[in-house]
Amino acid sequence: MASKHSRDQALDFQGFLNDLQDWELSLDKDKKMKLQSSDKEELKISDKGRPTGKRPLNDTSTTGSGKYDYLHNYDKLSSLSSNFVTEENMPDAASEKELGNEYFKQKKFKEAIDCYSRSIALSPTAVAHANRAMAYLKIKKFQEAEDDCTEALNLDDRYIKAYSRRATARKELGKLKESIEDAEFALRLEPDNQEIKKQHAELKSLYEKEILQKASGVLRKSMQGAQEEGKSETKENGLGVQSVSNSTQRTGVAAVQGHQTKRNNRTRKEEMKDPVQELASRAASRAMAEAAKNISPPNTAYQFEVSWRALSGDRALQAQLLKVTSPSALPQIFKNALSASMLVDIVKCVAAFFREEAELAIKYLENLTKVPRFDMLIMFLSPTDKADLLRLWDEVFCKEASPIECAEILNNLRSVYCHKN
Repeated sequence: MASKHSRDQALDFQGFLNDLQDWELSLDKDKKMKLQSSDKEELKISDKGRPTGKRPLNDTSTTGSGKYDYLHNYDKLSSLSSNFVTEENMPDAASEKELGNEYFKQKKFKEAIDCYSRSIALSPTAVAHANRAMAYLKIKKFQEAEDDCTEALNLDDRYIKAYSRRATARKELGKLKESIEDAEFALRLEPDNQEIKKQHAELKSLYEKEILQKASGVLRKSMQGAQEEGKSETKENGLGVQSVSNSTQRTGVAAVQGHQTKRNNRTRKEEMKDPVQELASRAASRAMAEAAKNISPPNTAYQFEVSWRALSGDRALQAQLLKVTSPSALPQIFKNALSASMLVDIVKCVAAFFREEAELAIKYLENLTKVPRFDMLIMFLSPTDKADLLRLWDEVFCKEASPIECAEILNNLRSVYCHKN
């Protein structure tokens, strides 16, 4: 391995320095014997394969006492030592990642995280970020895992493992809705992936249970409030009849009271029939209003779909999302991740603002055809989707197009979107 090679070279260098010290001592011992020797004294360097040579007259490598001048030759030694660090033994991103994988297999997750971090520092990749996220999941650092998965998807927005691991991290962080969205997108990319199918089903089940628990809590509180209200009214009615001494009157009042209580309970039950639906409606309205404030251009298919789904049911907001996205960016955003249902939905949205902005609408229709696998998507559309596209062309695009140039372009696009198999 590179690290072992580096250690061996370091030991060789240390041996070289030791030899230099030995040589210095030998010069001290021979000083008296060689006072009359020539200035061209032959340098006999150690017996470990180092070359011999003649020291020139102007050589300043030794001091006046004959000792080796380390300070003067520091640059030479530094240059020599730098030669030991070669490209072969320099750490690289791939080897650090592989070492991290080995540590992960040994369940040394912190050591694995260190290796993945060095790999990312040298050359960030989606795989290294996703691997570090998996190690973070093992030590229950879920926020760090989510962040790493997001970084991985910024580098490769079709990396299935990053979606799956982020779904796991978000589930542990209590972000069940976002977790399901990750699993759904991963499943859309690989519909036959059994592991993703299982994860998606589990997350969906957890989310449904959470919704039921919240709804049950709301209903329970409402019923408790109704019962307390009923008790207070019963007490008030009881106090009102205490002043009546006649037993017949008491019986009559009790009967009226009982009838009134039943009627009040029926009214309250009718009022509480749809509290969950009302709450859901309000929550959806709030979410939609919040989404409208934060519409920004998406960079990936995942971001586009999440934003699109958040604005579901409001064509005006979806059109706004589409308009902040450059038509020419669509092929790069969707790559191979555009689904048939999303394609048809976008075309329907384009039709909604076609009358006001025909040229812009045509640009979106043209660039959608440049998305990879577009022909395959059109070929395998359901009969219902094919009928919808044909209707849009006949009733909106071709019917409303007034300029001749637009009519010609749309007629050509009609043959692309609505061709017969």
